[in-house]
Amino acid sequence: MTKVFKFGGASVKDAPSIRNMSGILRQYPTERLIVVVSAMGKTTNLLENLLTAARNRNGNFTELFQQLIDFHVNICNELFGEDDNPVFKLLENTFGLLKSKLNKVNSLNSFDEQYDACISYGELLSTYIIDAYLTTDNHIFQLIDARDYIITDNNFRQANVDWVITEAKIKTLENEFLHKTNVLTQGFISKSNKNNTTTLGREGSDYTAAIFAACLNANEVIIWKDVPGLLNADPKRFQETTKLDVISYAEAIELAYYGATIIHPNTIKPLQNKNIPLKVKSFLHPEIPASVICDRHDKDAIVPSFIIKDNQVLISISPRDFSFMNETNLYHIFEVLSGITLTINVLQTSAISLSICTDFHQDKIDLLKEKLLNDFTIRYNTGLTLFTIRHYKKAHIPEYFSSKEILLEQRSRATLQLVLK
Repeated sequence: MTKVFKFGGASVKDAPSIRNMSGILRQYPTERLIVVVSAMGKTTNLLENLLTAARNRNGNFTELFQQLIDFHVNICNELFGEDDNPVFKLLENTFGLLKSKLNKVNSLNSFDEQYDACISYGELLSTYIIDAYLTTDNHIFQLIDARDYIITDNNFRQANVDWVITEAKIKTLENEFLHKTNVLTQGFISKSNKNNTTTLGREGSDYTAAIFAACLNANEVIIWKDVPGLLNADPKRFQETTKLDVISYAEAIELAYYGATIIHPNTIKPLQNKNIPLKVKSFLHPEIPASVICDRHDKDAIVPSFIIKDNQVLISISPRDFSFMNETNLYHIFEVLSGITLTINVLQTSAISLSICTDFHQDKIDLLKEKLLNDFTIRYNTGLTLFTIRHYKKAHIPEYFSSKEILLEQRSRATLQLVLK
């Protein structure tokens, strides 16, 4: 049996967590495992700050880079002690390569391309350390570079997988390694057909696990989280939550689309195509039964789900000549939105305007204005919250949200969305 495991940043955030991960893997002695690992803890956030400092020639670059080194080296010191493990030299070389790359970035070149080239180091550092520890803890794993197997286009930060090439490459794992050993690899990162490092979207390690599982016809995917399973709300935002024991692929796609952070939005489709169940288990309490996403619909509407997305912007676009928001205007606007890869979370039209709610990215708003201002008036509000209730007819809106000013409201038969100020 082949299983694909994904361990996120919280599950490998420090030395005790890595030891815990090793213990979980030991509970599956007879299965062939492909283990996908994210960057450790909040490393991706730190790398984003480093990239910004490098582009802006910010004075805190040296301090931030030292934080990155200290964080990973301290974990190694705790895992390996006085042992002169080769991983220390490997990390030293990797930090050197990253620093050289950061020193070459500038504000004139493509931010997205530089982002993928630099942020990908979080996953590389993570797997180097985990591979070294699993070896010392008597596991048998082969470390591979995900970029040698997942091939994409050049759409940086949200790369599209070339499934034909990727499947052919991943299938070679069966004869190369999987007949004799387990495999460890990075989530989130990939390589374009032009040989550039790309990434699959923020939190894209889930998607990586699904890609490997679908290409190898795996028996199941297990995502290990710091929660008991799929919950109907973020336990950090809501005092009371309910575990979703079983939901359908379709329901999981809906929840991911609306912003539920438990699963990356692209994860479900390749698994649904191959009817591979996706399980969510607790790495803190692995004895708790998993939540399961599969081809069952009977439980979908039993429990309402609450999803919050902060740092939203509501953009209003109106034709300068007061013409209708007709198909021609919509076509032009959506062509621009697609070109700047601005993802729409809520959309609403009126006679002479189009309103869209999206994640706030100042650079993309500036691009939108640059490309549309000749023909359209653009206004926007920032610092907003998007609150979504799935199966809202069975839900009560929390008092905190009911007292907010509603800038936009949209309802369907199953979903209520509120853009709140």
